[in-house]
Amino acid sequence: MADKAAGAFRTIGEVAEMLDMPQHILRYWETRFPQLKPLQRAGNRRYYRPADVALVERIHQLLNRDGYTIKGVQKQLSEEAKKDGAAVPAAASPLRTIRDALALALVEDARRTG
Repeated sequence: MADKAAGAFRTIGEVAEMLDMPQHILRYWETRFPQLKPLQRAGNRRYYRPADVALVERIHQLLNRDGYTIKGVQKQLSEEAKKDGAAVPAAASPLRTIRDALALALVEDARRTG
């Protein structure tokens, strides 16, 4: 993972390894935190954008270091979004979604042909 650029997409395995946690925890968090929506490709393969990774790191910090409950983290993230003026997650933007899908397609194509 160290050879990837800072803005590169990460797989669920890479994110789980980075935080030293099992992948199923990240999948569970997707059900509990609506802000966490990694891109999913064929076969439900997940790709985390840098913003997704930052959110996962924030959730991990609040749960495992600061001692919040799931409900407490949900409330904290909601309050932070209101304070930052981010009522809609950035991933919900149609243009961002298209851009991310195209970037992911390029990554997959390079992996197949390279």
